[in-house]
Amino acid sequence: MTDLSGLEQQLGATFENRDLLLQALTHRSYLNEHPNFPLGHNERLEFLGDAVIELVVTEYLYRNYDNPEGELTNWRASLVNAKMLSEVARELGVEPYLLLSRGEAKETGKARQYILANACESVVGALYLDQGMRKAKAFLSRVLLPRLPHILANHLYIDAKSRFQEIAQERLGITPNYKVLEEVGPDHAKRFTVGIFLGRDLVASGGGSSKQEAQMDAAENALKAKGWV
Repeated sequence: MTDLSGLEQQLGATFENRDLLLQALTHRSYLNEHPNFPLGHNERLEFLGDAVIELVVTEYLYRNYDNPEGELTNWRASLVNAKMLSEVARELGVEPYLLLSRGEAKETGKARQYILANACESVVGALYLDQGMRKAKAFLSRVLLPRLPHILANHLYIDAKSRFQEIAQERLGITPNYKVLEEVGPDHAKRFTVGIFLGRDLVASGGGSSKQEAQMDAAENALKAKGWV
């Protein structure tokens, strides 16, 4: 079995049942190549961890801010999205401990981001089952909630499309527009590449499994390309 003591040290938690932690690190694809692996994959723990994170963040926002529901919802979304949770997982050193298939181990970019975010949720789910809500809450109070002031100060709770449009209109007097550059794959598994334009100038492009996802990715890339992050 994998030695998880180093990861436990980074997480600040010693598990009574280390199988829970190991399962939290096990991607579904790993079991396809290792059918005799004694544990299941991490998707059920991910489901649980997602709920624990949302509750802890929601309670924190409710107790500390007297803002309208809509604002608090946007703030929460900025803390519990895949980008933020994958950053938490990376900073905690989760990545080297992931159990992935050979194919998944080669994935980068958005695919790896989602794997890491899901693993972060799974680890929280495992911690909750092993040591209860108090420990899970303390963990999230240390690794996730301190990111909120930076998000609020930099208006990162506004989605990338809205941010890019606001800045483009403010600085250039131009409203960005989006065009599908490429559409590939069968109907049930399409991939879209979308370009974001200022006038006739292509600023950046992005990809996704829907036009909306590709537009958001393009907007994030455009903010970086223009140095507006």
